[in-house]
Amino acid sequence: MADERLIAALDVHTMDDVERLVTTLGDSVSYYKVGMELFYSVGAQVVTWLREQGKDVFLDLKLHDIPNTAAGGICSLMRLGATMLNVHASGGYTMMKTTAERMHAEAEEMGIACPKLIAVTVLTSINQEDWEGMGQALQIKGAVVRLAKLAKKAGLDGVVASAQEAALIREACGEDFLIVTPGIRPAGSETHDQSRVATPASALTDGSTHLVVGRPIYAAADPKAAAEAIINEMENVR
Repeated sequence: MADERLIAALDVHTMDDVERLVTTLGDSVSYYKVGMELFYSVGAQVVTWLREQGKDVFLDLKLHDIPNTAAGGICSLMRLGATMLNVHASGGYTMMKTTAERMHAEAEEMGIACPKLIAVTVLTSINQEDWEGMGQALQIKGAVVRLAKLAKKAGLDGVVASAQEAALIREACGEDFLIVTPGIRPAGSETHDQSRVATPASALTDGSTHLVVGRPIYAAADPKAAAEAIINEMENVR
């Protein structure tokens, strides 16, 4: 049975691949992430198709632009029916606040449910060496918490952050704040291009509300069994 806290990443680039994987996973997964590679390859049809299958969609396009442009972009994407959308927190308070306000106002005007809007803090592929090379003085954890608090102040529903920062974000932003965590790797899995990773159980224990899992599911010999094994590990943490 699906656990809505698990978001399976559709890190593929054709509709055939999407349909094959979603059909294989069946009722085991109810929530999918559509990122840049897939969306830029096939466009809005993937969101429409997933919604027709009764699936929730996290449209992970990480908008980052001037406030008016970011707000307009999010409102355009909202019309596709995604469950959750995101922007980069580094776009600043005004960008995030403008985007959230415009999205809520347009959803109300259209009479539709407003999707959740979250902000990317620091990409989970970035390690401390990369971070310092960007001229950042704060430690990554401190920067992530600062950006999370800024996102909450701007009216967003949550953030994307690694599990290593989840407990700090939960303490700073309260119980109702979403923490969507990529870089999830079941015990024994390879980390690939992720630097700040965690197991499903440890991420949930530390405060994550949703776990984004890609390669450990779609690259598995038996994707459905892999997804169900992750869900079993998640079920031990409530």
